[in-house]
Amino acid sequence: MCGIIGYTGHRPAVPLVIEGLRRLEYRGYDSSGISFIQNKKLEVIRAAGKLKLLEDTLSCMEVSLATTAVGHTRWATHGEPTVENAHPHKSFCGNLCIVHNGIIENYQETKNFLSGNGFEFNSQTDSEVLANSVSFELKTPGTTILEAFSRALQKATGAYAVALLSPDDPDTIYAARHSAPLLLGIGAGEHFVASDIPAFLAYTREVVFLDDGEIIKITPNSWEVFSLYDLAPVEKQVKIIEWDVQSAQKGGFRHFMLKEIFEQPRAIKDSLAGRLNPVTLDVNLPELDALPIPSHLRVIACGTSYHAGLWALPLFEQWANIPCTVEIASEFRYRDPLMHQGEAVLVISQSGETADTLAALRVAKEKGCPAIGVCNVIGSSIARESDITVFTQAGPEISVASTKALCCQMVVLLLMSLYWGRKKGVVADQLLKDCAQGLLTLPTQLESILPSMREEAKSLAWRYASCRGMFFLGRGQSYPLAIEGALKVKELSYIHAEGYAAGEMKHGPIALIEPDFPSFVLLPHDKHFTKTRSNMEEIQARRGKVIAITNPLKNGFEVRADNVWTIPEAWGPLSGFFFLPALQLFSYEAATYLGKDVDQPRNLAKSVTVE
Repeated sequence: MCGIIGYTGHRPAVPLVIEGLRRLEYRGYDSSGISFIQNKKLEVIRAAGKLKLLEDTLSCMEVSLATTAVGHTRWATHGEPTVENAHPHKSFCGNLCIVHNGIIENYQETKNFLSGNGFEFNSQTDSEVLANSVSFELKTPGTTILEAFSRALQKATGAYAVALLSPDDPDTIYAARHSAPLLLGIGAGEHFVASDIPAFLAYTREVVFLDDGEIIKITPNSWEVFSLYDLAPVEKQVKIIEWDVQSAQKGGFRHFMLKEIFEQPRAIKDSLAGRLNPVTLDVNLPELDALPIPSHLRVIACGTSYHAGLWALPLFEQWANIPCTVEIASEFRYRDPLMHQGEAVLVISQSGETADTLAALRVAKEKGCPAIGVCNVIGSSIARESDITVFTQAGPEISVASTKALCCQMVVLLLMSLYWGRKKGVVADQLLKDCAQGLLTLPTQLESILPSMREEAKSLAWRYASCRGMFFLGRGQSYPLAIEGALKVKELSYIHAEGYAAGEMKHGPIALIEPDFPSFVLLPHDKHFTKTRSNMEEIQARRGKVIAITNPLKNGFEVRADNVWTIPEAWGPLSGFFFLPALQLFSYEAATYLGKDVDQPRNLAKSVTVE
């Protein structure tokens, strides 16, 4: 949620920062703004709506002399998405401005205090309160900007990534983080601060990942990291980002989401590389050896990552013989869960910064429970705070709606269950062989079928996108995929859709069935086929339209439906890797047909870093 980019160096800062904001649009936003110093004057330009409105305002101004600037895209929390509430926020005294991601929970008490000391406010935001809080600290004689910034942040409670600019120190940007992503980019005669790597990847691959409670000071020729609490210097390691800016571009596709769906074969291959030996068929995940095999596994995640956990639950139980539960992070973190000896938590997050998942991880660790992270971002909070981390190797995912990240999570979770099962001696040789061979051929099979799968999705979208609502139904491992299919339709096309376990239809939802309320029924050729088909026939008996997604026809697996969408059959749970893109492509084509903003759906953000 929200995006920050700051630059100080030798280039014109305003166009660079605007381009950085454009690369952060995927995070979701409803207003934008930029602040820069030119001719020793602090300028703040803001706009409600898309970034083009900000660019239109700037096009009438002379900004080429500014070489230091900070920019922001805001996802509204406190106050509506108006110009007044957009960032950057200038302090009442006019001696600084800030951009801020996150939520300051005690902003009202601080605002009351500052109002009593003569400060006035022009917005409804908690962020403006923080700007004025720093300005108040600067009133103490002899106080530096770094000291004032540190004191104000120590008095703030909540989550923040914040960057500060002042005309009193015109070539310097100060920034800090607590429970919200922020990182430093290191260049030659220039430095960057941003909430995500794509903002500055065109200029440098050298990155410093900040930890909570750290504050930085950057100038064109220097960078320093301090402890937020006592301003003691902190030594940091510079990391090199392996992927390049082309990986975060559309590459000829109309939307990032479509590109990322079609990247899933490569993403699967990358997630298997070094982990599945194509000759011996052994699974290699040595990072798991740092912890004992858990006696119970508690999987914790949000949204699409939660669905990945549900999909993997039977694999952990049946292949690894590990009892498993899957929980929504925002529920887990606010109760007092009982954690047992030998239990481990497994937290899943694409960004590694999901606020509720990170908080759940911390709750578990406070109770002495070891934590395993599955995420896509090296250097993220979950990657650093987990005892061990297994990275998904999906590459950058720009579209807000997650596609290839989920695919890679499923691959990694499957490999983990195989690895633990082999270590325990409970996975049969034939099962390992069948699964491994299926995985190795999966990328090629998927790549060959995606173009025709898209055409079928387009045809169905044109027929059903005008419906008032939809069901997505499945059993076993098709149930989490059904939930995910419904989520994608809601996210992208704004059509009300519900995912259900097919056996639950008779327990209430079937009351909604009528001709303009279609049901997508997932019918792989598995042990649940006959039962799920019976549920489908109950819908048809009530004149409900059915789209059956199934495997090629064979004896005993006949299907009659309004539409039969045939996709390739795969061994065991690997069928999910064909059903998943089918659902993703349908949601994509429905949203495109309805003219929706596919990559940046309304009200949504890519990385949910606040509650």
